[in-house]
Amino acid sequence: MSRKYKSQRPPASVEERIFLALLKAADALGQEAEQLTRTSELTGTQYNVLRILRGAGPEGMACREIGERMITHDPDITRLLDRMEKRGLITRERQKDDRRVVKTRITPHGLELLKPLDQPMRDLHKRQFRHMAGARLKTLHDLLEETRAGKKE
Repeated sequence: MSRKYKSQRPPASVEERIFLALLKAADALGQEAEQLTRTSELTGTQYNVLRILRGAGPEGMACREIGERMITHDPDITRLLDRMEKRGLITRERQKDDRRVVKTRITPHGLELLKPLDQPMRDLHKRQFRHMAGARLKTLHDLLEETRAGKKE
């Protein structure tokens, strides 16, 4: 005779269920992307940094700016950049006009690792959302952006 476990906790609110569903969905989608980036011996975070720096162009970006554009918050961005610099993926240079600012730039080697991931990553995202109609995807995007905007207030 097995007894079912009865939770002593009240039923989850709709907000809690949404929060948990978002985290689970983000984790599932992120794990697939992480598997793809591993084929180029990159973590998802390193891939994100390289994409940010490619978009910055030859001017590069300061560490703080990179941190602000990251998809997920990394409390130790400096150490991450140290490891990437040791691998030859990025360069860092202290600015002559303001010694406090260190500009980070993507190297040709970093670009080489990033380029072959572009199309496979687009294909992955298409597959991840192929079961949803375009109008529903737009609605989902708008709702997620509204959620993020509400957090900032």
